[in-house]
Parts: sequence; C-alpha cells; structure tokens
Amino acid sequence: MRAISQDAYGTPDILKEVRIPRPAPGPSEILVSVRAAGLNPTDWKHRSSEVFLGRLPLVLGWDVSGVVEAVGYGVTLFKPGDEVFGMLPYPYGVGSHAEYVTGPARAFARKPADIDHLQAGALPLAALTAHQAIVDTADVRAGSRVLVHAAAGGVGHLAVQIAKARGAYVIGTASAAKHDFVRSVGADEVIDYRSTDFRDVARDIDMVLDPLSGDTRARSLEVLRPGGTLVSLLPGTDPGEAARAAELGVRVETLLVEADHAGMNAVAELVRSGALRAHVEAALPLAEAGKAHALGETGRTTGKIVLIVDAPA
Repeated sequence: MRAISQDAYGTPDILKEVRIPRPAPGPSEILVSVRAAGLNPTDWKHRSSEVFLGRLPLVLGWDVSGVVEAVGYGVTLFKPGDEVFGMLPYPYGVGSHAEYVTGPARAFARKPADIDHLQAGALPLAALTAHQAIVDTADVRAGSRVLVHAAAGGVGHLAVQIAKARGAYVIGTASAAKHDFVRSVGADEVIDYRSTDFRDVARDIDMVLDPLSGDTRARSLEVLRPGGTLVSLLPGTDPGEAARAAELGVRVETLLVEADHAGMNAVAELVRSGALRAHVEAALPLAEAGKAHALGETGRTTGKIVLIVDAPA
C-alpha cells in the first residue's frame, strides 16, 4: 500500500510516499480502507522532533474516515463495507496517512450518512479533544459561560459548536480577520487577542479551553469564577500555578485526548443533528502531505487540513 513515511525528524520535505505491506487486523481490530485523514498540530510536532513515539521510520496520522475492509477475531460492531470514522489511539496507534490502517474497533463509530469522508476525516481528534474537555472534564451545561482560545482553529471552532450545543454562552478569541467565521460557528462574542486583553472583557467564566498554554494559560485563571475550570491542551510551565489556582478557588486540568467509542458516537450524533460541522481549509492528495504540513505550520489556517486518499481500484 501507499503511505507517507519519514526516516528522520525535520522539515516537511522529509515526508516521502513509500510502499509498505498492508496491515492485517488483529483480535478486536478492524482494517480500514482510508478515504480521508485529517492533520492536526501534533502531526507536524511529531514530524519535526521526537515527542511521544520515539521510533523511525514513522507513518503519521490519527484521524481517519474510510470503509471497513476486514475485521479481526471478536469484532461484532462492524462488517466489511461499513463506513466508519474515528481516531486511532493517541499517541501510539498512529498511522492513518496511508491507504489502509488497522485500529481497535471501538476507536471508531459509523460515519453519519449526511457527511462525506472529507468532512468525517476532519473531525475525530479535534472533536474528541473538544468533547472530552467540555463535556467529560468541565461538565459544561446550559447557561455556562465558556471562553475558547484560538476559536478559529481546528479544536477551537469545533469546541465553540459543542459548547453551544450544550446551551453555553460562548466567547472566542481570534484575530480580527476571523471574527466573522467564529461568529458563524456560534460564538456569542469574539475578542481580538491582538488588540484586547481578554481579561478586560471576559468575566465570571465557568470554563476556559486553552490550546496555547504559556502566558495565555496563566492569564486565563483570572477570568474564571470560583469553582470554574481551565482545561489546557499543553503542559503548564508556571511552578506557581497550583498555588494561584487554589487561591482563586479554580481547577486546572491538562488534557491529552483519548480514543473513545462513546465520544465518537456523541460526535456522530452532533453531526446528525446539524450541531457540528468541520471547516476544511484545504484538502490535498495523500502524495502532497509535505505541502499540507507546511501549510499547517504557518499557524494561519482556519479549521482543518485533510489528506484525501483515492479509493482502491
């Protein structure tokens, strides 16, 4: 099968299309013929340096949407021919930037019939991250006030939609050029982080979602009401953070997304209800993975980038 692989860490030009053996599903696994596979910042971080995986050669990719080709022993959820989407177990289940991939059956859900593989391939990692932060960690409910940083980004624009579906009042931060987009996905207010300190606008926040960390994470503590929750997607660097959080009476959690069958089913239901859609900034063929990585690393994209894989002949 064709796959995008790297033999070293470095810039996007180290990514090469190669031919490797097609995998076979083990017990409780399915083999998926990949139709679309999203990219996320973790992909270019792992490409450029050793983060979690520590092995080469490496085929990247955690997002996948495709068609079940075969099932392993014990699988009852899916049959060959079923259309599925999901996130391979993060981080060690990597490998969706290829024509075929195997993964645990319960890392997947049935692809909603009203979206195509391009849309479905954009959703899993980012939508699961947002869902696990907003629903599982912070328990956002109707009337909650939620602040989403980088609200035009891959996780951010989905988080806005998921929080709105929970009945929250949502404030997003984004550059001025992206304010209309952030409002279009449901934000009640948008703050231009380049010209305004969000602490001057956001007040009595129940939950902050922070994919940025650093100074943004530290300042976000100040807008939370007592009992509020900051969910960060990157490690903190401030040794005094725990004491400051305790002083303010708030909770700080650092989230690493997990493969989640129930979560994928919840994402699928949000899609079916019309409450959740991914914005795809660019869709490129598998062979242009390097170009996709370079685009993502600019930090200026809106929504998601997706690799398209042709159906097998």
